[in-house]
Amino acid sequence: MQYFQALKVGQKRVAEAREYLNKLTDGKAMPALALKSSKTNVWEPVGEENLYAIVDETSGFVLTDTSGYIIALVDNNGYSKTLVQGMNKEQKENLEKLFQADKILEYKGKVSLPV
Repeated sequence: MQYFQALKVGQKRVAEAREYLNKLTDGKAMPALALKSSKTNVWEPVGEENLYAIVDETSGFVLTDTSGYIIALVDNNGYSKTLVQGMNKEQKENLEKLFQADKILEYKGKVSLPV
């Protein structure tokens, strides 16, 4: 797929995921990755599926935000499409319940966040 074509598809998927997460977080969601990383000239948009991921320091990331958690919607390869930062434990647990009610599965692998 050509770069701009892949980017356009990825941006659409990011926008849809962000719109959903914004509804759950009162507009706090930020866009993340539109393309999967590549070391070649093969460009792929992030996946269409939405899984949720909880990111904290046990995930191998050093979080500068002392509030505790990043919640991300990712594809099945862990590429984050949208995220919300600064979630405390209670907010995280409430979001998990909402995701489960909407039948969104948890992603347990390595999450790719924007740098």
